[in-house]
Amino acid sequence: MLTNRQEKLLNFLVKEYINTAEPVGSLALKKICDLDVSGATIRNDLQVLAEEGYITQPHTSAGRIPTKKAYRYFSEKYFPENFITRQIRLAHEEMAREMQQMQELMQILENDNIFEILITIETWHKKNQN
Repeated sequence: MLTNRQEKLLNFLVKEYINTAEPVGSLALKKICDLDVSGATIRNDLQVLAEEGYITQPHTSAGRIPTKKAYRYFSEKYFPENFITRQIRLAHEEMAREMQQMQELMQILENDNIFEILITIETWHKKNQN
């Protein structure tokens, strides 16, 4: 079970690593998190997070990077399943609409009616510019 401070550190570490793609050091976390604790306290919390499998340190002098467990924790905490499920459903619906449009376009192309083809392409193009 993570403490509030450890959770906050993990949250900022994951965000910072996503933004920079560089290992995050304890001094950087101290500045980012604006916690009223010493660097040693932050390093102790980072050690706990490492022991729990949330972060790893590429080598001794490097900062820390999140593990899959950290990303999973982060995504489950800040993006509830219903949000993710809804996003997947919306993407699926959009893909289905696009496929329907493509099927309609293919049917028109098979008819060899150039006027109808041009109107369809223009309509599809205008629709996809927005």
